[in-house]
Amino acid sequence: MIFSPLEFPNLTVKNRIFRSSIAGRFDQYDGSGTQARINWETKFARGGVGAIISSFVPVTPRGRILPNFATIHDDNRIPFWRELGERIHEHDCRFILQLSHGGRQRDVGGFEWEKGLSCTDQPDPLNGFECERMTVAQIHETVEQFAQGARRAREAGLDGVELHGSNGYLITQFLSSAINDRQDEYGGSLENRARFLLEIVAAIRRTVGTDFHLQVKISTTENNRSLQPNEPRGNTIEDSVQVARWLEAAGVNAIHVSGGSYFPHPRNPVGDLPVDVFLKTFDTMISSGTRTLYNYLLFRGKLTGKVIRDRWRKAAGKVFEGVNLDDAHAVKRAVGIPVIVTGGFQTASFIRAALEEGKCDGVTIARPLVANNDLVQQFAQGIDRPARPCTYCNRCLVNAVENPMGCYDESRFPSRDAMIQEILTVFEPAEFS
Repeated sequence: MIFSPLEFPNLTVKNRIFRSSIAGRFDQYDGSGTQARINWETKFARGGVGAIISSFVPVTPRGRILPNFATIHDDNRIPFWRELGERIHEHDCRFILQLSHGGRQRDVGGFEWEKGLSCTDQPDPLNGFECERMTVAQIHETVEQFAQGARRAREAGLDGVELHGSNGYLITQFLSSAINDRQDEYGGSLENRARFLLEIVAAIRRTVGTDFHLQVKISTTENNRSLQPNEPRGNTIEDSVQVARWLEAAGVNAIHVSGGSYFPHPRNPVGDLPVDVFLKTFDTMISSGTRTLYNYLLFRGKLTGKVIRDRWRKAAGKVFEGVNLDDAHAVKRAVGIPVIVTGGFQTASFIRAALEEGKCDGVTIARPLVANNDLVQQFAQGIDRPARPCTYCNRCLVNAVENPMGCYDESRFPSRDAMIQEILTVFEPAEFS
């Protein structure tokens, strides 16, 4: 079942394993792409995944979450994405570009804008990133930016696009009952909160037609109060099932199930909170939000740091692999389009059971593929679980603010030098022209 093709109306993927959205600060400050990003994506295509969902690709520079992430905001970006797509296709792998906008949620702001755009003017409660409440004109402009991003992806010869509507970014901010406090036609009821997303879908379909793959990633259960019990809980699976039905009716070809109303979140990505690494890299973020210095001091305190880590672990729960499967199953029962799901997958028998039981049509994997780029090839060889599996330590994600993306769990390598050497392979070869 893992190696049977997955058929969408406008796309066929050779197996049921997708590389989920993950990458590092591989690109130029202005959002132009580099050879390092091509090398990064090629790792996973060569390793056997059926399709790659790109990392967070901003449709406008103001929507980025970090500098040095390649964008899709201008036609001059098309040649880079075309080159990347062609390199991926050499391995019989498909490439889906994730159209994204951070809204109020970002890690490190650029020098151009002090505030992000959002459905609200309230800073995010986790880090205190400030934002500006979007006017209706700005909403319409952003809708068009998503549509033009899809056009550029199609002109680049890529295989489809994914709208990043999960994990606390701009589309989540509009969808979420815990975040959206608007009093106009874009706030209040679920139908109004979904209006922004549905307008983006409609604009993309008008711009690229109905014969180009379009999927949407949503946080089906937000668990917004996981770390702060006084916060609203956010959208439930029942809310998201209704949104999925609307998306299907609007012409979306697949739903990608995730969780959490902010990122990182105890339920996404599941696993540990490496406080020691956090303290080494968080200095980059201290000036970005009104609560970041306060958070840093909390983590630095011996007692308070332990309290936060314990709270994180409790909120994460004990289920790592397949953490979102129940939600995916609920969505799949409600729609007729394929449903893919993320959540710590790295065991062939577990994935096979999820597919055979009809809980999903495919799985998306990030950290376990960073740990084992050849994970799919191992499955094909009959290996059920890698000899050195991902430990869900989350050191890769905490390091990504400052350092190259890669696996930073030294216990998985014969030495620290071997770990560093593996991380730095993303820079080989060195040139893109």
